[in-house]
Amino acid sequence: MNLSQWLIFILIVLIIHGLSTWKLYTKVGRKPIESFIPIYNLVIMMKIIKRPLWWMFLLFIPIINLLMIPVIWIEFIRSFGKNSTKDTLLVLLTFGFYIAFLNYASKDISYIQDRDLNPESKTEDTIGSLVFAIIVATLVHTYIIQPFTIPSSSLEKTLYTGDFLFVSKINFGARTPMTSVALPMVHDSIPILGTKSYLFNDDFSKKESSLLNKFQLPYFRFPAIEEIERNEIVVFNQPADTLRNMDDFNPDRNYYKPIDKKTNLVKRCVGIPGDTLEIRDGDIYIDGKLSVLPKSAKPQYNFLIDTKGQAISQDELVNTYGAREGFKYGNGYFGLTNTGEYFLTLTDDEAKLMASNPVVKSVKKQLTPKGQDGNVFPHIKSLGWNIDNYGPIYIPKKGKTVKLNMETLPLYKRIIEEYEHNSLKIQNKQIIINGKPSDTYIFKQDYYWMMGDNRQNSLDARFWGFVPFDHVIGKPVFIWFSWEKNASGIDKIRWNRVFSLTNVNNEPKSYLIHFLVVIGLFTLANKFIKNRKKNKNKNI
Repeated sequence: MNLSQWLIFILIVLIIHGLSTWKLYTKVGRKPIESFIPIYNLVIMMKIIKRPLWWMFLLFIPIINLLMIPVIWIEFIRSFGKNSTKDTLLVLLTFGFYIAFLNYASKDISYIQDRDLNPESKTEDTIGSLVFAIIVATLVHTYIIQPFTIPSSSLEKTLYTGDFLFVSKINFGARTPMTSVALPMVHDSIPILGTKSYLFNDDFSKKESSLLNKFQLPYFRFPAIEEIERNEIVVFNQPADTLRNMDDFNPDRNYYKPIDKKTNLVKRCVGIPGDTLEIRDGDIYIDGKLSVLPKSAKPQYNFLIDTKGQAISQDELVNTYGAREGFKYGNGYFGLTNTGEYFLTLTDDEAKLMASNPVVKSVKKQLTPKGQDGNVFPHIKSLGWNIDNYGPIYIPKKGKTVKLNMETLPLYKRIIEEYEHNSLKIQNKQIIINGKPSDTYIFKQDYYWMMGDNRQNSLDARFWGFVPFDHVIGKPVFIWFSWEKNASGIDKIRWNRVFSLTNVNNEPKSYLIHFLVVIGLFTLANKFIKNRKKNKNKNI
């Protein structure tokens, strides 16, 4: 909904609130008109239920308000003596309209001036504490920091599959949820059940007309404390609406998701707004210069290692040469191909080290030649772009103008139509934007180029193009746990990665020992203080 539609919706809600509560307001000694006055009626409501004013601010925070509104309903009816389980269920199942019934049908209802806010029931106390904990956790999860699990190997050697991260949302500015009706602290599906966790019509052809989709909130982001820097790792929503999962990419599928419910991905931002990016034989160039990656970044490529059929031990492949991906047998062991070669994913340094092994006859990096089409964005065969030789391509910057013609339009068509919501038609080779002939376009927001360090095993911007800033979620800052599924026993935990920082220039360093030392010192200090107080009381 646009702003005017939301204002009309809020006005309707205010009228319903006033009509449903004005008699109850009079029983508290307030004037009936006070139940209709925006904001002020909430101030009075907090006084009626004897709760702090800051509660009313929670009603304006998306997702949090879905938790707070039922709490306010329950508190309101209890202020008039309706404390039974039956009353609670009625107000919840009728979505608050039980209050309207009490307003008009209950003549003997009266306001409980001295209501005890400390429930006698331990069950009620527990439920109240649980609800408050969920609200706080949802607030932190939605606007401050969110846990995230690395699902794929696209950033292997920097972030491993099985790393558990904390992603800060405040660094690039916390984004308010756009899907207004959704379960808190879950993404696009309910765990175990696998069903959608939000109300939205995913049918692309009906996404605008569907009543459910009218309740989408406009995009809003709080001020950022820093800008996205080149080569930073960023978590964002997959910009391709049509992506159901990482193995089912189909640009023509009629399938749509709201921005904040699209697939969460993590990649390295190798190009920022205003950059001209090019890939030459796997290396990234920005404005014609080779991009300098941080030391923590470990770009990998596919290599064929010819040993003429001679085997190299699994321990050596993994622990000496760092192999983590490549041709494997069903039991998970790296194996030789039919031609007596190993097919492995390695860094350039690892490949050089392997070339020094006496049994290795040759090491060949597998690169797609320049000019050979690789079915990459913008999916034009005549360009001859592929994952190893790509571009040059300009990354749009907010406020900048780009020339449009039949050659450049495919690069920015999705931006103009989908991300910036313009109508676009082509008539007699003339580009028509919003009904007007156009040979230029001014971008409304910044865009980024996100790629994986695992260069030839990453589904990234080379396949689906630019990432709009409104799709950015946050910045990974901390690995709190790391799990190696192929190991056994205690070796499953990657101790050298637990409690380590991400997005650093050097190799990640675990601070687990430091953390445990601090906890130990705190525990000892706390025990010492308690013993000292205890001895002092004895002396008295």
